Amino acid sequence: MQNEQGQGVSHAKDSQLPQKAQEKVPSSVEHKIPDAAHNTNSNKDTGKVSHATGDSKVPQWLQEGLPEKVEKAVPDKIHDTRGANI
Repeated sequence: MQNEQGQGVSHAKDSQLPQKAQEKVPSSVEHKIPDAAHNTNSNKDTGKVSHATGDSKVPQWLQEGLPEKVEKAVPDKIHDTRGANI
């Protein structure tokens, strides 16, 4: 049963997080986790997207969680953002 903070249920379609953790986190926090790690389909609202335009050795969930300026600072050999609008 969900309480007023959204705890008690998971709002994810797919998740790498343990079920018990999903149920204990408030929904406001749950929706801030990158969709690649815990898919609540919130990325379009939170801006947690990858700006990679080519190959990336960085895991998708980390790409989505990095601030734009950090993502841009990673060398293109590791995380190619050439041509990205950031």
